[in-house]
Amino acid sequence: MKKTFLRKLLLGFSTILLFVYGVIFACGGGEDWGWFFDSNFAPETFVDKSYSPLFLSQEVFYGIGFDTEHTTRFNDENSADWTTFLGDNIPAKDLTFFLTDSSSADVKGLTAFFKYKKTNKFSVKWKNKIKLNDSKTKDFILFLKDVQEVEHFSTQKYDSWNYDAIVKPAVLTNLNWIKSMEKKYAATNDPFLKNRYWFLVIKTSFYSTTPEFGTAFFYNTQKDTPKNTLYYRALAYQAGIEYQQKHFAKSNYLYSQVFDKCPSLRVVSAYSFHPQEEKDWKESLNMAKSDEEKAALWAIQGYYTDEEQAIAEIYKIQPKSEHLDYLLTRLINNQENKIDHSFKQNSVLEYKKRTKDSISKSSINLVLKIAQSNQTAKPYLWNVAAGYLETLNGNIKQAEVNFDNAESKMPQTSLAISQVRLLRFVNNLSKIDQIDSNNEKTILKDLTWLYDELPKLNIENLRYENATTWSKNYLSALYKSQKNEVLAELFVRDNSFYDNEKKLEAMKTFLAKNNKTAIEKIGVSVYNVNLVDINNYQAVAATFANKIPEAIAFMQKTEDLQNVKFYGNPFNGYIKDCHDCEHAVIQKKKYSKIDFLNTLKIMQDNISNGEEVYSNSLLLGNAFYNITHFGNARIFHETNINGYGYSPYDFRDPIRAMVTDCSLAKMYYKMALEATTNREQKAKCYYMIAKCERNEYYNVKYKLITNANCWKITDDKINFLAWDGFKKLKANYSDTKYYQEVVNECGYFKTYISQK
Repeated sequence: MKKTFLRKLLLGFSTILLFVYGVIFACGGGEDWGWFFDSNFAPETFVDKSYSPLFLSQEVFYGIGFDTEHTTRFNDENSADWTTFLGDNIPAKDLTFFLTDSSSADVKGLTAFFKYKKTNKFSVKWKNKIKLNDSKTKDFILFLKDVQEVEHFSTQKYDSWNYDAIVKPAVLTNLNWIKSMEKKYAATNDPFLKNRYWFLVIKTSFYSTTPEFGTAFFYNTQKDTPKNTLYYRALAYQAGIEYQQKHFAKSNYLYSQVFDKCPSLRVVSAYSFHPQEEKDWKESLNMAKSDEEKAALWAIQGYYTDEEQAIAEIYKIQPKSEHLDYLLTRLINNQENKIDHSFKQNSVLEYKKRTKDSISKSSINLVLKIAQSNQTAKPYLWNVAAGYLETLNGNIKQAEVNFDNAESKMPQTSLAISQVRLLRFVNNLSKIDQIDSNNEKTILKDLTWLYDELPKLNIENLRYENATTWSKNYLSALYKSQKNEVLAELFVRDNSFYDNEKKLEAMKTFLAKNNKTAIEKIGVSVYNVNLVDINNYQAVAATFANKIPEAIAFMQKTEDLQNVKFYGNPFNGYIKDCHDCEHAVIQKKKYSKIDFLNTLKIMQDNISNGEEVYSNSLLLGNAFYNITHFGNARIFHETNINGYGYSPYDFRDPIRAMVTDCSLAKMYYKMALEATTNREQKAKCYYMIAKCERNEYYNVKYKLITNANCWKITDDKINFLAWDGFKKLKANYSDTKYYQEVVNECGYFKTYISQK
């Protein structure tokens, strides 16, 4: 069993403390959005917080990415211990300064004051703040001076992105100084101080060239040392030393004891635990002196390998071990991770079969057996897990029994209550293979809770987003299988739905009706399209089809959307397309969407009546050009149904075809050309026609562009063609003022006329 997990970084406890925590955090995030949104089962519900970094995660550790608390992990506990020892000798604020801030100069100065009994600036500074004449204050300062001697070595940090480069930390070389700490330990009678000097000897040895001194000291004195946090911190140092000496089995055995007995060091011991070979693991197991120690080894081993095997082994020897709880959550979350939630076959039955087939039968059987035994420390957790697995396995009635058993015994926290309710809902919805008015009623209350109430409650750690998405997919698939296209669309939006005129009208009729059922109201509440959006969509489509009266009629039904202003003047035509430039131009009149359509109608009527045909046609050409992707009025075609995008390829095919089509603009430019009365007008029309031809050329040329062939855009040496408009402009209108403007502004045209 070769362990490869971050192998290059696991260089022993000392290196982990000094190197890993300061380096690899730069590469890690702190959020587990993937798990949070793909899971219904929150491990935080019933499992002790000390295990949380070990929950299933996409990061090294759940919720934190990498452990960054090495230098701060024990600050609160340390402060509390010293507060108890010192009493009111040192106020809390000042104690914090000495313990956690840059107090070395003050400590050094006060040490000199106590040693030489001479007033100095530091004794003057502190004489009215702390009780300098109390022996405990003196003991604290002198101890702190010794602690700060080793901090240079124990708090080193490195900043490197090269994981293969092993940075050798500075180490303490003065063995006599370490022995002096041993003498202080031996001479100290106060149990509190003695305990701290004991730990200081071991810690100092660890960061020295003679760690074996600390090891010998540890084993010679451990029987007389209280088994508190300091003891297990020291034991972790011993595990690190054993690893440095390549005693991997012994190292892992010691780390497992730290993991078992010191919750605050679980993340450290888990990170440091790493058998190199199968034989190391077996040797560690053989070192275990009790079932409790074997359970601890399996608990930490299960984090890296097979939590199912670890659960089975621990359950056989210590069924009430709390380690089982976190391993169970990893097992459940891993099973969830196997499920394909896509509803790719659009069939509920197919989805349920796929789900059932994906779940490990051995995992289900193990969890069910343990839940039925009622022998664990938290039987309600196992009943919740068993119920959820039964749901995924299709045993709906048995799942209900498990949830009932859990609810009668579990803690009544808001998270626990909501967790079980969420899983009950998943189970209840999973009952339904054909939806009707009767079984709709069984889920209405929970749907409202899930879609509307839960997001407002902000229940920490509750994972409900997956159930939200899953239930919408499930309901949509049910309605689709029963040919109810409207309800299917409400719960899961189909981007092509409104391409079908019949479906569009059916949705409009549905949204307009007043007597909606409860489930229909819920569907409407989660659907992000309304009647205004549909009318807006139809107005845009009618405009691009040059059906302006229809477009106006639809736009008049869009409420405030019809009054949205264009950023630029949609009737202006420019030599080069520069949206930001055109938006920045001062506009005498700001056109709204309805103003725009009404103006189109007036201009078209003028042309029909033979009034100012050239001007009206040119303005119409500009207008229809500007509402395409290439113009300054994209805001017109960007809608909730059409979509939004910086590139034409941000839109699906039918919409892209519409918003990149300049044929209407080209038609009106040609109409203007026929009505021209001078050469300047003709030059302008030919150029505008060329712009349309250019866009059409690129639309066709890169119609099937994908990520695989997008390189062609930049590598293709054919940047443009000599479109007919360019040819006419060069051949016949080089003497016009407009021609010179085009040469100055249009790189395409300037390159073309420069060719020989």
